[in-house]
Amino acid sequence: MSPSAAPGLGENSSGADRRPETIPQYSAGRILGLWAAVTAPMGLLAFVVAPLMAPHVGLHRGLLHWILMVVGMAWQCVLSIMLLRREGPMDWVAVRQRIWLNGPRDPGTGQARARLWWWVVPAIAANVLLGFAADPLVSLWSRLTGLEEPAWASITALAQPEFVGQWWIVGLALVSSAFNYVLGEELFFRGILLPRMEKAFGRWDWVVNTLLFGLYHVHKIWFWPAMVMSSFGIVWAARRYRSLWMSIAVHGVESLFVIVVLAVVAGWWMP
Repeated sequence: MSPSAAPGLGENSSGADRRPETIPQYSAGRILGLWAAVTAPMGLLAFVVAPLMAPHVGLHRGLLHWILMVVGMAWQCVLSIMLLRREGPMDWVAVRQRIWLNGPRDPGTGQARARLWWWVVPAIAANVLLGFAADPLVSLWSRLTGLEEPAWASITALAQPEFVGQWWIVGLALVSSAFNYVLGEELFFRGILLPRMEKAFGRWDWVVNTLLFGLYHVHKIWFWPAMVMSSFGIVWAARRYRSLWMSIAVHGVESLFVIVVLAVVAGWWMP
């Protein structure tokens, strides 16, 4: 069953049925082109713009990197809206259908099933386990390429007395979370790309989406194997249950890092 043909996708907020929106399908070339359009800016911001700006701004290198990554994710939001505007009406019901912004739906019937939310738990567990399983691959990748995480890139780099009371960093973490787990990465990769990949990649569309999402993290290139491995649960949940909310829930668990940032800024945690 194709994404656009699944029963139940045409329900509006009042529960009445309407004709489902047709979700256009992209060619493999267009998918790769759009992937490059969001990946290249992240690389440029991380490895060209940040080094150029670093000597001239009074910011910790990690914070500068973080701010620029938020800019890159905001671009994903802008690009997603541009693509949606180009392909059809922008009324809320139509947009929700075209980006799978609904709860999980039964893979067989297409009907909404609240109990399917429980599949978020094994999807999160799969991400965690695959992330740990990727550690040897990350080590091998590091030996082959010489790439290692810079000290400034780790969240622990913020655990310094100088950042206590810098509450704007908590605001940055919240804005970053919004674009990371909802308005940027999820909207683009699972709201725009994934529903439009079936014609080009068939039953393997979710695997290709996982690979593209992992490799998009050029700004964390030292963790590339882990970025790929720890993304399977996110994409699987969205694809199987035709639900952007499912991937937002699975991916959004990572937003718990905001608690760490809060602890640092409040002075509750120091190494």
